[in-house]
Amino acid sequence: MFSRYKKPAAPAASPPAAPRPASPTVAAPPPVPLAAGGSVPAKAQVQRRAMPAGAPVSAQPGQVDKERKRKERMSELKVELHKRLLENLNLAALEHASEADLKAEIAAISGEAMSEMSVALNGAERQSLHQELYDEVMGLGPLEPLLKDDTVSDILVNGPNQIFIERFGKLELSDVTFKDERHLLRIIDKIVSAVGRRVDESNPYVDARLRDGSRFNAMVPPIAVDGSLVSIRKFKKDKLAIDDLVKFGAFTEEMAAYLQAAVATRLNVIVSGGTGSGKTTTLNALSSFIDNSERILTIEDTAELQLQQTHVGRMESRPPNVEGKGAVTQRDCLRNALRMRPDRIIVGETRGEEVIDMLQAMNTGHDGSMTTIHANNARDGISRLENMVAMAGIEMPLKAVRSQIASAVNLIVQASRLQDGSRRMVSITEITGMEGEVISMQEIFRYERLGLAPDGKIIGRFTATGVRSHYSDRFRQWGYDLPAAIYEPVQD
Repeated sequence: MFSRYKKPAAPAASPPAAPRPASPTVAAPPPVPLAAGGSVPAKAQVQRRAMPAGAPVSAQPGQVDKERKRKERMSELKVELHKRLLENLNLAALEHASEADLKAEIAAISGEAMSEMSVALNGAERQSLHQELYDEVMGLGPLEPLLKDDTVSDILVNGPNQIFIERFGKLELSDVTFKDERHLLRIIDKIVSAVGRRVDESNPYVDARLRDGSRFNAMVPPIAVDGSLVSIRKFKKDKLAIDDLVKFGAFTEEMAAYLQAAVATRLNVIVSGGTGSGKTTTLNALSSFIDNSERILTIEDTAELQLQQTHVGRMESRPPNVEGKGAVTQRDCLRNALRMRPDRIIVGETRGEEVIDMLQAMNTGHDGSMTTIHANNARDGISRLENMVAMAGIEMPLKAVRSQIASAVNLIVQASRLQDGSRRMVSITEITGMEGEVISMQEIFRYERLGLAPDGKIIGRFTATGVRSHYSDRFRQWGYDLPAAIYEPVQD
């Protein structure tokens, strides 16, 4: 029926030996795991057991033991069927096959194999098995259901038998596992080879991007002691707008009005926060206030920003090749961007020597540029910038470095993920200049924690600090005359 997806028939071989008499159980060597490249030696045999309908699942009592035995049998069966599929499917033709046709072909081949093996499954088990086989052939195996689940934001793999996921800001252990370490390595290799990268003992870690834009990082043995470590930050197809963040309680309408004025009047903005605090989401939302007539260049290690403007040029850094050559750093991209007549430059994350060029860009006619950094608060963010300048090997007096930062950065937006998993914009702080050798700052808005609800939710509120914006005159000159009431603190 679907012969165009099958491999051409092999030349006729010598007649097969006479079949052995059927028996309830066939002893064989232990299961042979799939190789990292996805193939199985032709002579490899997989332990298989006849499962006639109505046969007992396990001789041992206990539901837990029955479930374990069932999973072991299904895992062994899946390995054998996957081997049959690799032997029979024409993988080159599969690229043009529809999902329905491929699933039908998988059902036909696996059904034939299960008949030969005297395996009986009910309808639900067959459907689940066919989907898992499809995910193995065309997708990323056990990770596919998690990638398709829109409620999952992060996937964290700690070896083949432990996969954590993040839902709504909270980590939980999933029931998904790999068969073994080789199975996990094969999926990792499938991901990185698709983007022209590699990972092995000589190069044990890698950054990559999945087809849907999700950010992928992996570290393999011997560096990963207890099995390969994988982290996937899923790409959000629907970009959250400012209105969405206000509705979710990330900040208030007054803070949104202030940020709109700040971005539209071309203040240089840094979004600061810890891992998973929502820095990139916040940066995406702030970019919506940029006028559509401006030319924007984005620079990232892994492309995640989703700008909606018409005139956007996107750049992505590149690691070195196998010979250690061909690397393109964020600093290389930033230096070239300065020659490409940008109105604004947005760097996904500043974390190294590119900070020098970023500060120079902010100081030399590229007002309105934005970036993110890892820091716990606004003052720590300034210290991080100072440290990155020092790490870049630039020998400058500390006062000169701080003066450069104070004249380049106008606003620091602090994002945070709270203990209940919620994300809040906990502070908006303006840089107002220098006082002696210290950078002067003033906080405009903050989030105040008031307590903890019985269900574990954080009780808190956003409030202004009562300090009028240092840039109020600038806002008014650009047509953003914010009411004085937005700077008034919340009354108890």
